[in-house]
Amino acid sequence: MTQDIIARRADWIEEIRKLSGNFAEDVDQLEKKLANEIAQSDPQVLIDHLRLCGNMPECYSHDSSEEKLYSKYTDCLLAEAFKQIGLRSIVLKERADVADVEVFAPSYSFVADAKSFRLSRTAKNQKDFKIEAMDSWKYGKQYAMVVCPIYQLPNKSSQIYQQATVRNVCIFTYSHLAMLVGFSLQSKKEEAINLLQEIFKTVSAINPSKDASNYWLAINRKMLDYSPIVGEFWLKEKQATIESLNLAKQEALTFLAQERERIMRMTHEEAVQEILKLYKIENRIKTISSISDNQILATK
Repeated sequence: MTQDIIARRADWIEEIRKLSGNFAEDVDQLEKKLANEIAQSDPQVLIDHLRLCGNMPECYSHDSSEEKLYSKYTDCLLAEAFKQIGLRSIVLKERADVADVEVFAPSYSFVADAKSFRLSRTAKNQKDFKIEAMDSWKYGKQYAMVVCPIYQLPNKSSQIYQQATVRNVCIFTYSHLAMLVGFSLQSKKEEAINLLQEIFKTVSAINPSKDASNYWLAINRKMLDYSPIVGEFWLKEKQATIESLNLAKQEALTFLAQERERIMRMTHEEAVQEILKLYKIENRIKTISSISDNQILATK
């Protein structure tokens, strides 16, 4: 990981914090800026984004506007990755009962969703991966895909793998997607498009099981057997995955160390105000105070 990659990551984290207050406008602006950066840069920039984007920044508050906009950033990255492979893709702006990305190939189509998690998050529920939801959001399309950070996926046994194989939803990682993008740059676009369809077919052919090894061995073998070129990117991506994780850990630990120092330097009054803010006392008081008789039991 070069200093340019680290600086670009920091710039995007800060860019997402510059909210206008209008979420739809923020998403449009972010989508355009990301597309322009990728179009005007070496394709490697897109791969660098994919390697790091699965790490939700610790500096964003839970359920904040920044967190929601970051999720759209990862959706936009998926769309750009699929375009690079040679597919048509769009990011959907709707917020409910649809997948975030729709993708179209000449002979197949699918929906996709990008996942990102904080490194400090200890417990991930199977519902966090939305396998069942993605199946219901196909709306006639053959396939669905959930793209996750590789170090946040269960590596032994999990219900998500059984759900994926039963419902024909491909669990993929940003690392695998980065390899697919790299493969598309070194071969014909048609080959990358065909390989992606072969991956989808492989998922549907796996015997349903909670076993993570069975699932990933089938995916990995399909990719490696498809072309020797994939093997070249495989070795690079294995090393990049280790470096990306180390960078993500350093980023998170640095922020938390700064937060600890900030808290330790607070005055008593500042600490009290911080606690009140943390528990949203004033907002909860306003909500409770605004509730009044709604006249449902009125007889006139």
